[in-house]
Amino acid sequence: MKYFPIFVDAEYIHCLLVGAGEVAARKCELLLKTPAKITIVSPWVSNTVKRLAAESTQITLIERKFEDTDIEGKQMIFVATDDALVNKHIHDIAHAKNMLVNVVDNTPLCKFITPSIVDRSPIIIAMSSGGVAPVLLRYIRQKLESVIPANIRLLGDFSAKFRDTVKGALSSVTDRRYFWEEVLDGDIGESILQGNEKLAEKKFDKALIAYKNGDKPAGQVYLVGAGPGDPDLLTFRALRLMQKADVVVYDRLVSPEILELVRRDAEKIYVGKEKSNHTIPQEDISKLLAKEALAGNRVVRLKGGDPFIFGRGGEEIETLIEHGIDFQVVPGITAASGAASYAGIPLTHRDHAQSVTFTTGHLRDNTINLNWPALVQQNHTVVFYMGLTGLPIICDKLMEHGMSPEMPIALIQSATREDQAVVTGTLDNIVGNPRVALLKPPTLIIVGSVVNLHSSLNWFSRGNVDQ
Repeated sequence: MKYFPIFVDAEYIHCLLVGAGEVAARKCELLLKTPAKITIVSPWVSNTVKRLAAESTQITLIERKFEDTDIEGKQMIFVATDDALVNKHIHDIAHAKNMLVNVVDNTPLCKFITPSIVDRSPIIIAMSSGGVAPVLLRYIRQKLESVIPANIRLLGDFSAKFRDTVKGALSSVTDRRYFWEEVLDGDIGESILQGNEKLAEKKFDKALIAYKNGDKPAGQVYLVGAGPGDPDLLTFRALRLMQKADVVVYDRLVSPEILELVRRDAEKIYVGKEKSNHTIPQEDISKLLAKEALAGNRVVRLKGGDPFIFGRGGEEIETLIEHGIDFQVVPGITAASGAASYAGIPLTHRDHAQSVTFTTGHLRDNTINLNWPALVQQNHTVVFYMGLTGLPIICDKLMEHGMSPEMPIALIQSATREDQAVVTGTLDNIVGNPRVALLKPPTLIIVGSVVNLHSSLNWFSRGNVDQ
């Protein structure tokens, strides 16, 4: 490594900042995150720097040209002027005195580099490319920001609070490491991240006693909405839990791309259900979740869409409650929202629909005995889940109860995925469209005048089939 990574205690740092433009202001804002003393020297001062100096007692602002004596008593120097000769001169005199100096955007004149930072104090991640690939660093930082919880600092604070307690209870370094991994990566860590410190401490005390006695910690279940199919639509929390699961129980509607994001060594159990072909009955799925959690596993129940919108999540939770198993629910983008958005069909629109109904295309006994009059309303959108097989009945019943035969209808297959297909028509002609016969589940049905907006608002056109 050409650059040695190190974190310096800024409480004892007096930093000199030469220059007071917007570039210097960005360095100043970064320094103000620390307790460092800051002296700024510049004959011209930007409004941003003036504001920072007025708001902070850490800053001493000197409005004049740089003088060589300004470096005395400083431990760190940033140079951010637009005069190359001044920048080089300050570097040279600072280097002669073995002082840390950074000339902004001039790597050869930098004795240290300001890293790209992910700040979750007290957790800080610093990255550097040695000044050769700043764009790549920004890309990596964006990736880290997306997977690191915004409040991970709470885990840092919790660890600091109980560090001595664990050290006193567990004499082995290995035991302490394994215990902390269980705490931070399990249900206690999730409680901390949600800001429920009292519950976390209660669980922590029980876990520490159990760990000393050699007992395996209790398991928990996470009902996670996997969204409509595109892995980019997963929530950060869903991805985090998928990465820590011991067992993943997943549906047919969970795309292979999403399943690839699950922890590599997790046990994956398929429980997909199709019309008239249920691999495992729902009651057995609920019992399976309880069984795996009672064995001490972290179980992710991965469901297409959202667990609480035609996802049977409520039934599964009832079983978990019966067995006294801890659980959490992670919402997902439901199929209706994903399909409508990727087909360019807003479910509500001021000129078309002021309300929307989500309903299922078949009920528990495989009928479609719905409240049809309630679905036939003015300025309204109806979304049918699992309705492809019953499409002729849906169209007939809507028209029978007063909906216009000319009402637009859209069928959306594999929403948000590369093989997404959209077929549009009206209630009286969609069934006869030969392209409908090519569609396969999962296919969502949208009925309403908002469907007319598809042709103009359709932005996701890969694989689309339109009529």
